[in-house]
Amino acid sequence: MVDHGLQFAVSLQQMADDLHELAGNIERGRKQWKQTGIAAEKKATDAEQSAEKAKVKYESLAEQYDRVRTGDKQGGKFGLKGHKSAAQHEEELLRKVQNADSDYASKVQTAQAARQELISTNRPQAVLNLQQLIAECDSGLTLQQQKFATFSEKLLLGQGLCVSPMKTEDGSIGPKSLAQVVRQVDNQKDLHEFILSHEGNPGAVASEQIQYVRHPTLGGAGATGAPVVATPSQPESQNKRISILPQAFSSQHNLPPSGPQQPQPGDRLPQSPYPPEKTFTPPPAGTAPPYPVSNPPAPEAPPKIQVPMAGPNASDKNFQANLPPLKPVFGISLNDLYARDGTAVPFIVYQCFQAVELFGLSMEGIYRLSGSANHISHMKAVFDNDSSQVDFTNPENFYHDVNSVAGLVKQFFRDLPDPLFTSQFYHQFIDAARFDDDIQRRDSLHALINSLPDAHYATLRAIILHLNKIQEHYTQNRMNAGNLAICFGPTLMGANSGGNIADAGWQVRVIETILNNTFQIFDDD
Repeated sequence: MVDHGLQFAVSLQQMADDLHELAGNIERGRKQWKQTGIAAEKKATDAEQSAEKAKVKYESLAEQYDRVRTGDKQGGKFGLKGHKSAAQHEEELLRKVQNADSDYASKVQTAQAARQELISTNRPQAVLNLQQLIAECDSGLTLQQQKFATFSEKLLLGQGLCVSPMKTEDGSIGPKSLAQVVRQVDNQKDLHEFILSHEGNPGAVASEQIQYVRHPTLGGAGATGAPVVATPSQPESQNKRISILPQAFSSQHNLPPSGPQQPQPGDRLPQSPYPPEKTFTPPPAGTAPPYPVSNPPAPEAPPKIQVPMAGPNASDKNFQANLPPLKPVFGISLNDLYARDGTAVPFIVYQCFQAVELFGLSMEGIYRLSGSANHISHMKAVFDNDSSQVDFTNPENFYHDVNSVAGLVKQFFRDLPDPLFTSQFYHQFIDAARFDDDIQRRDSLHALINSLPDAHYATLRAIILHLNKIQEHYTQNRMNAGNLAICFGPTLMGANSGGNIADAGWQVRVIETILNNTFQIFDDD
């Protein structure tokens, strides 16, 4: 796709150079013929002005000759009378009149010739050449437009084939589509390969073990056979579990007495016993911890490091990293959660909505602003471990970060295998959103909502009533029905439900319509 884009950019640059050169040539031709036309016009005008001057001189001399010939005297003029006689003076004026007449006739003829040349030759020639320049400019622009259309088509076609290649007729495996390439990304594998690639670096932790050597002065001469301290660089040999709290909630380390003991799957903290029938099983693919989990081969296990909570609340013990998913809730369908836990609305939804309504109703941008990814990851691990041990009525349990709680519940809905509105009814909800009439659109959505499975219906009712409380505090949090619909449209309807990006507006319209008709669709009880 990048190569196609670069080729398109190079083609556009070449087009720009060609257009710049074409514009320069047209401008030079225009200026040349402009000067040629102006020179021809000036030549004809100068000839006509010269003929007019010759005419004035000719008429003046003719009048003087006529007065001398008839004997009229010029009134108002005086001067010294020359020695010429009247006959001589008349003869001289006659000669001047004849010369002026000849000059006048010659200049009139020249002016007529210049005007005729201008009309019959110069002007048509200039117009013809200007028309040729215009035609050349139009042809060049048309050619560049055709090139642009071809390059654009080639770009879009090339990128489209990169995103979704055409299937070959013989059934052979062709290039992978963009979606296939993205689906093949394995973050866990990439992380492991990256870590293993630094195994031989000088900065890597040494694998040598420290051994106790007795000094000869104390009567010993050799090393003991067993190491005293084992390095933590071999996670595959022992099941080491270190519970780590965020820095804001940690205090001092408390080491329990060491001794022979066999760690149990549920043995994590003394305050949090799990039912005996809940045995630890490896997490499903995609959620496995970065190191394998196994029981230690020897009867002696290294001591676990326990970090006590900063507050007295027993629920603080849940906020630890690397908790095993004993009762996972993320990535589990609502129907499976209902069958397992016996509650139509998942416990995580109740806890998150309770925290937002207690501490975030007046917070500007709630559900629009992102929380801390680290906090969300920790809380997700806690809920996947045992959601019944979580209590969000204490803000310390979610790091006093309501935005992270909002991000957690949105992450829960995004991870559902079957979206809240279900893939089965997705296209029917989109079709209902297309109705322009508000009443018809509301009634159509209401009928579809009543057709949802029990767990989906109950959870949808809970979130709509909760979001309605959010929009009731719009003056403080600036989150009205439209803003909330933008935040929850793709989340609740599912980004992979078979729709395309063009459905995003209809998804938002579905949520906004339901929010605007909350108590017409759901009972407030």
